[in-house]
Amino acid sequence: MKIFKLPILKSLWTQKPLYRTFHGHSKLLASDVYSQYQAVRRGEQEIPKYFNFASDVLDKWTEIEKAGKRPSNSAFWWISGKGEEVKWSFEELGFLSQKVANVLTKVCGLQKGDRIIVVLPRIPEWWLVNVACMRAGIVLIPGTTQLSAKDILYRLQASKAKCIITDDTVAPAVDSVASESQFLKTKLIVSKGSREGWLNFSELYKNQSADHSCAKTRIEDSVNIFFTSGTTGSPKMTEHSQGSLGFRPLLSERYWLDLTPSDVIWNTADTGWILNSLASVFDAWVFGSCIFVHQLPQIESATILNTLCRFPIDTLVGVPTLYRMLVQNDLSSYKFMNLKHCMSGGEPLNPEVMEKWKSQTGLDIHEVYGQTETGIICSVFKGMKIKPGSMGKAAPLFDVQVVDKNANILPPGQQGEIAIRIKPIRPLGLFSEYIDNPKKTAESERGDFYVTGDRGTMDEDGYFWFIGRDDDIIISSGYRIGPFEVESALMEHPAVAEAAVVSSPDPLRGEVVVKAFVVLSAAFSSSDREHLACELQEHVKKTTAPYKYPRKVEFVQQMPKTITGKIKRHELRNKEWGRM
Repeated sequence: MKIFKLPILKSLWTQKPLYRTFHGHSKLLASDVYSQYQAVRRGEQEIPKYFNFASDVLDKWTEIEKAGKRPSNSAFWWISGKGEEVKWSFEELGFLSQKVANVLTKVCGLQKGDRIIVVLPRIPEWWLVNVACMRAGIVLIPGTTQLSAKDILYRLQASKAKCIITDDTVAPAVDSVASESQFLKTKLIVSKGSREGWLNFSELYKNQSADHSCAKTRIEDSVNIFFTSGTTGSPKMTEHSQGSLGFRPLLSERYWLDLTPSDVIWNTADTGWILNSLASVFDAWVFGSCIFVHQLPQIESATILNTLCRFPIDTLVGVPTLYRMLVQNDLSSYKFMNLKHCMSGGEPLNPEVMEKWKSQTGLDIHEVYGQTETGIICSVFKGMKIKPGSMGKAAPLFDVQVVDKNANILPPGQQGEIAIRIKPIRPLGLFSEYIDNPKKTAESERGDFYVTGDRGTMDEDGYFWFIGRDDDIIISSGYRIGPFEVESALMEHPAVAEAAVVSSPDPLRGEVVVKAFVVLSAAFSSSDREHLACELQEHVKKTTAPYKYPRKVEFVQQMPKTITGKIKRHELRNKEWGRM
């Protein structure tokens, strides 16, 4: 599937003007990478037919760096949390990634278009492999280190990957299924030791030449494949191109990160998630910024807060779970060195958490909204009015609407499905297709729109409001109830550290009711549960429409979550309905 037509850019510009930087941030140098595409952004030139992020962006920053026209800060800065530290300039990143590209092509025999699965924690090698794959035209498939052997086997078989790179922790799981993976030819391990049947990544790349010619890739050529799970069936292979991930941020202005070459950005997302590819690769390096990485074997409040105090991090990107966890601390005892901009994405952030963070740090949290298939769809840009609970406005390049089941655009305030217009022009930034699954690809489209599966509303000012996944919506006594609004009401109560709301059967009433799972804050851990449940129910009745209150309340120690920190509501819901 072609993701776009080359001569469309001018029509995109006239159809939907880009948001401009309106908060007075210093502009980049006139000779920088970003400015080179001004004519394309204005619609005066077509999108180029060929594009490679490594040669057309990263290597250009190397040239600017060598000419002394970029600040002296690093392009990449990694710490282990145990005293180890790695810093690379763009020149060093280029040199090392070319050595890795030679490992992949000359040692492993991989060719342009071949696929490689990379399952690594937040270590420098993940970034080297990422850039090396771009250089060689190899398609990278990232995976979280929490994948089971069964997960790995499915990904190897479905993707037909010829190579896998992982570490000592995951290697045994790979070995247990490798014999069933008929396409797998090479296994590379990032390790200080050796393992039978594996090539040692570190030893190989250090001894390779850095003489490598970057592959000539078309803008529609695949660069990443992400396995994304739905509520039914096996995970789908979501394909992104050089254009949708690499060239898109060159066109879409400074709408969500809004960085400069002097900025240091820390994104805490797992390496298996698209947010890591966006905020820790493509969208940050377009601006020549420094990507900061903490290995973070575990996400702990003290580690996060102390890191913000010790290092000059300008921008923090995290999931709502991170901020919910941080506001449980006395933030007044921490003095952040340089933090100016905070962003949250992955699922909606409760307004109560935003208020607590702002009151203790003086900083706003800007929400972003997107999917694996789309990247960032909506964002609260710098300088834009924040409406707590809103995901902000549509991102540049996307015409976002709320539609009904017949793909009719709904008026402001009316609930429907969040969708992106794809006809007559499919916007740059959207995924290419679900590989080997034309049925699911077709089902994602309705009329002139790609439908997200998320329900929401848009207000008169163009701000979008998330209600819930279409399959998370609770229909009780004829009312449609979004879990997020009930969860937000619960979060306003001081006893609640976390909340998740799902549907639950009620044999006595013969209908579906709202049930809340609640993690208590430490101060209320010894409270009388029955009394507290009643108190929470009354609180919700007073805070929102009474019909939305949870008729059932269950207190739990922790919520089931994905690696990205999203609460697994479907798991809680299946448990309620006896479908585990």
